[in-house]
Amino acid sequence: MYTWTFWILVCWLVVNVIWMFAQMDNQSLLKVFAWINVIAIIGGFWVFYATTAHGSLNTWFIILNWVNVVLAIYQFYAGYKKD
Repeated sequence: MYTWTFWILVCWLVVNVIWMFAQMDNQSLLKVFAWINVIAIIGGFWVFYATTAHGSLNTWFIILNWVNVVLAIYQFYAGYKKD
């Protein structure tokens, strides 16, 4: 479960970042991605702390979770800001 969740989150991060930069002016899309990121963050931290860790992925998993946190904060800011 640990390894699968890590790779799913990596794929989500790549798709999220590419699509976000391709659609920078679409505020509704940024809002949707931000809320999906919240779900990914909760799931990522839950798996990190609740399951048996693999030593080689430990550091990368926590970095991935915190990158998702920063990305979600930016997406909430860009998605809900008033022009």
